[in-house]
Amino acid sequence: MAAAVVRGAVAGIVGRWAPWAARCPGAGRALFGLSGRCVKLVRVPAAAPLWKRRLLWGNLPGGGTPPVLGSVTSLLPSILQQPVRTLTYCSLRKGKRKTVKAVIDRFLRLHNGLWVRRKAGYKKKLWKKSAAQKKRLRELVLCTRTQCKLLDKMTTSFWKRRNWYVDDPYQKYHDRTNLRV
Repeated sequence: MAAAVVRGAVAGIVGRWAPWAARCPGAGRALFGLSGRCVKLVRVPAAAPLWKRRLLWGNLPGGGTPPVLGSVTSLLPSILQQPVRTLTYCSLRKGKRKTVKAVIDRFLRLHNGLWVRRKAGYKKKLWKKSAAQKKRLRELVLCTRTQCKLLDKMTTSFWKRRNWYVDDPYQKYHDRTNLRV
């Protein structure tokens, strides 16, 4: 199955360059090792468009694979992988990690490593919410372990240091006792 996907991707990539190779008799054939009869219209499965340019490997002059296939297949694993967003921002000058400012605005980091946030919608459409619902929405919620790890990646060590504020309402929550994270 994976081989068929790779073969289809390679054929699609090479097929885009094939019309140029057919128009330029000297340069195109020298570059790709193809002849004009190698590229034909063939019927492909229903998952793809009905008619598409494909490369017929049996019609090559030497009967082997074209030289461009070796250079394209090394690029395919990086093309076929899904993108992953694990982090953040980096500075343009030194490439250091930068803090995502939305995290600082919306969350509070306790010194024990937990992150605190408000419930979603605590400021929205308050005119239609009951007093009990507004009270529930004003409560603070602890983030999960995976959320805490992600938020730690999105901030620098400056935001992870301990701060001492006068009359800090979160003072009793900064040090955890008998609580595993």
